[in-house]
Amino acid sequence: MKTATIPSLRVEPELRTAAEDVLEEGESLSSFVEQSIRDGVQRRQAQREFIARGLKSRSAAMRNQDYAKRTAAAK
Repeated sequence: MKTATIPSLRVEPELRTAAEDVLEEGESLSSFVEQSIRDGVQRRQAQREFIARGLKSRSAAMRNQDYAKRTAAAK
């Protein structure tokens, strides 16, 4: 598979220093940034899927008039 590039990013020197300070043994700044992007993408995909499931469930409940009863914790 052909690789693509991510645009370079200008940050304050303090942020770069903070990122370099948390690198693990043998880890490069580039690999840290790549993993951070992967983690962010995965988290946002999971959030989208969660919201889509919730909206689907809400629509089904409204359509079927099948709601959960109010509990003492919800009062």
